[in-house]
Amino acid sequence: MSGVMKRMAMIFRAKANKALDKAEDPREMLDYSYQKQLELLQKVRRGVADVATSRKRLELQMTGLQQQSGKLEDQGRKALALGREDLAREALMRRSGVQQQISDLGTQHQNLQAEEEKLVLASQRLQAKVDAFRTRKETIKATYTAAEAQARIGGAVAGISEEMGDVGLAIQRAEDKTAQMQARAGAIDELLASGALDDPTGMAKDDITAELERLSSTSDVELELERMKAELSGGTPPPAIGPGQPRPRFDKQGEGT
Repeated sequence: MSGVMKRMAMIFRAKANKALDKAEDPREMLDYSYQKQLELLQKVRRGVADVATSRKRLELQMTGLQQQSGKLEDQGRKALALGREDLAREALMRRSGVQQQISDLGTQHQNLQAEEEKLVLASQRLQAKVDAFRTRKETIKATYTAAEAQARIGGAVAGISEEMGDVGLAIQRAEDKTAQMQARAGAIDELLASGALDDPTGMAKDDITAELERLSSTSDVELELERMKAELSGGTPPPAIGPGQPRPRFDKQGEGT
């Protein structure tokens, strides 16, 4: 049972992965990655600003302590001038404490300044990487868009090719049907001419009638030709054949009998 469940889970993951791959747009993923890099760059810049602010605060504190140290030194010098060595000693002891604070702040200031320099360098490097990624991203997006357009065009061309194939089959069927109808019409004409089929209009003739009419037409032509020859030679032309008159027969020399 566990094997069946594992197989079902694998099939489900495969189908889900296929659906996600189909729904995924690389351009959206590139834009999302670029946005995340910009957010990281912004965090680094805020860190640089925070360190710089702390450094500046230490500098202000050191400036104040240095002013205080100078004031205590002046007080000790005045007290000593007035013969108050005890007050001068107290002023110098306070000045020594202030100087120690200045020294400690100076160490912190150096550390913060070094950290700030590191963060500035990291920010510059990250900025260069983000700029390079943006250029690469736009190149990939343009290439993908062009490939997508080509794929759509290819699909349209393939669809047109399929449609043209169907049109070709339709044309072939129409031509075959036309040829079949023409053959059928020719066969019907032959059957009507042979008398195998009755013509309800009475216009069709059998083969014997058609042959007699053809021979009669040939005799009329020959007779007309002889009459024209006789007229040209000055002889007596044969009489024209009227309706119902027998047609003369011609021997081998063309003389009528």
